[in-house]
Amino acid sequence: MTHTLKAHWWAFLLRGIVALIFAAACIFLTGAAIYALVLWIGVFFIVDGLIMVWGAIRSLSDTGHRHWWWPLFGGLVGIAAGALTLWWPGITALTLALFIGWWALVTGVIELIIALRFRNALPNEWMWVVSGILSMILGALMAIFPAAGLVAIVWMIGWYAALAGISLIVFSMRLYRAHNAT
Repeated sequence: MTHTLKAHWWAFLLRGIVALIFAAACIFLTGAAIYALVLWIGVFFIVDGLIMVWGAIRSLSDTGHRHWWWPLFGGLVGIAAGALTLWWPGITALTLALFIGWWALVTGVIELIIALRFRNALPNEWMWVVSGILSMILGALMAIFPAAGLVAIVWMIGWYAALAGISLIVFSMRLYRAHNAT
């Protein structure tokens, strides 16, 4: 596992760079970031629903399968969810804030467990620990205070992404040095 992490130092570097780009978008284009995210979710729901409906119709016409109505129903629900998302983006954004909060909390716990489990094998694993702790803090704040304002949440995400990105870049450089030393 240690050798694999050292050999793939560049993956941590890329994750850090992407996190910094995402952070800049959240901090400097806050309103646009919220609106774009909600729009993409709505469009995704609609496109996914249309594909499910198309698949159900194809299944019925190609095979006469008697369970064609389940994907049809799922597709219609997806289309309706997408339409509602585009119709009421504020509710979607609040719900999304809750989902992101729980995702960050779980991701942080997993990163922390992995970093602590391999602490004897990894040089300076504390950067991965920092990334996990930052994820857990962000997740807890977002899960507890979802209505505190989407702008504040997007800024927290931005600053989290910036700090996590820096942590991952520093960690990748340490892995790179350790990889080249072996």
